[in-house]
Amino acid sequence: MSSWIRVCELKSIFPATGVCALVDGKQVAIFRPSDEEQVYAVNNMDPFARANVLSRGLICQHQEQLWVASPLKKQRFNLLDGSCLENSEVSVEAYKARVTDGFVEVHL
Repeated sequence: MSSWIRVCELKSIFPATGVCALVDGKQVAIFRPSDEEQVYAVNNMDPFARANVLSRGLICQHQEQLWVASPLKKQRFNLLDGSCLENSEVSVEAYKARVTDGFVEVHL
């Protein structure tokens, strides 16, 4: 049974950036798009480059949705569901993420 896993303090993630965390044996990219207490989490593996780099990608907005652009091949992945904007047949796993009492938590 999965549960919420405390990862780090929210203040450890600068607004408009992402970080990588090892959560229950998985590399998870956690993003904080703004100063708000809103975070998103997806698998850190770029399926096109086959490298764990998505946490270093740029957060962008397209059609009122948030995406991360891979730093290697530039494909964009939706921060809510992991879908790829450039190729609908490819996606990354997306996870639930929240902030509780100033700490980022991820649900795998």
